[in-house]
Amino acid sequence: MQGISHRPAGRIDGPKAFQAAFAVSRETLDRLTIYANLLSRWQKTINLVAPSTLSDVWHRHFADSAQLLEHAPTGAAHVLDVGSGAGFPGLVLAIMAAEHGGTRHTLVESDTRKAAFLREVARETRVAVEILAQRIELPETAAKVGEVNCVTARALAPLPRLIPLLAPYFGANTVGLFLKGRDVAAELEEARRGWDLECQLLPSVTDAEARIVKLSGLRQKR
Repeated sequence: MQGISHRPAGRIDGPKAFQAAFAVSRETLDRLTIYANLLSRWQKTINLVAPSTLSDVWHRHFADSAQLLEHAPTGAAHVLDVGSGAGFPGLVLAIMAAEHGGTRHTLVESDTRKAAFLREVARETRVAVEILAQRIELPETAAKVGEVNCVTARALAPLPRLIPLLAPYFGANTVGLFLKGRDVAAELEEARRGWDLECQLLPSVTDAEARIVKLSGLRQKR
C-alpha cells in the first residue's frame, strides 16, 4: 500500500479536483466515477450514506477516505476495513491501491445488503477485494481475516468500544487509522483508562473539526 503526500488545496467538487489533489491515474478516476454512479443508483433502495452528502460524494466520502493513504504504513501487505458500510474508507483505498498491486484488502460489513453493494462495486470496477458479510467481533471472522498490517474504520463506534472490537486484529506492528469527529479527545481519554497505546491525532483535510486517529502499540491494561 503506497502512501501519498498530496493534500487538497480546497474543496473536492468532482473528478478533476480529486485527480489534482491526489494525483491518481485515469484508470483510478474512472473506477471512482463508476463507484459514484453505483452509489447514486443503490441509494434509492438502500440507505448507504446520509442523503444530504450524496451530491458531495467526491469531497465528503472519496477525499475523506483517500487522505488516509498518506498515513498508512509503507508496504502494508494486508489492510482491513471494518464496518465498511458503503465502502468508506476501505473500498476507496482498495481502488486507489489497485494500480500498484501487492496489497490484500478485506472489508467486513455485517449488513448483507450493504455487502452486496460492495461486491457490485468491486465487480464493476474490477478491483480485487475480499468482502465478508460477518460480524467483526466473532472469532471465526478474525480467523478468516488473519494477520493485518493496517486497520481502518469510519463512524463505526466511539474509541472506547471500537478498540476492544479491533484488538484481536492488532499485532505488534499493526497500525489503526480511524476517521473521527470533534469528540475524539474525550473518546481517547476514556479509551486510555483500559488500554496502553500510542496515538497521533492528525488533521483532516476534508473537515476542520475532524481528526484522523493513528493508533499503534495497542495493549490492554492489567
